Amino acid sequence: MSADLYLKLTQNAIETSVFIASPILGLGLVAGLSISIFQAATQINDASLAFIPKIASLVIALMIFGNFMVSRLVLFTQTIYAQIPQLIR
Repeated sequence: MSADLYLKLTQNAIETSVFIASPILGLGLVAGLSISIFQAATQINDASLAFIPKIASLVIALMIFGNFMVSRLVLFTQTIYAQIPQLIR
């Protein structure tokens, strides 16, 4: 029950959440930025023009990176369950 164990656990949790969220947020950012540039260049201000490609890019990101995200989350969960006896001492 040392503070180092809890700090390592917290660090691992933050790293896992960043690794899980980064692919989706990154592709959403790239899609939103490219659509915004396209709208500024063509002066088309339609809300559906911005919404549909962002959703499509997020679905593609989930298809590409979904396996990585789930395996990383499973690894984190297994690590947490393995450390339960050390945490309750």
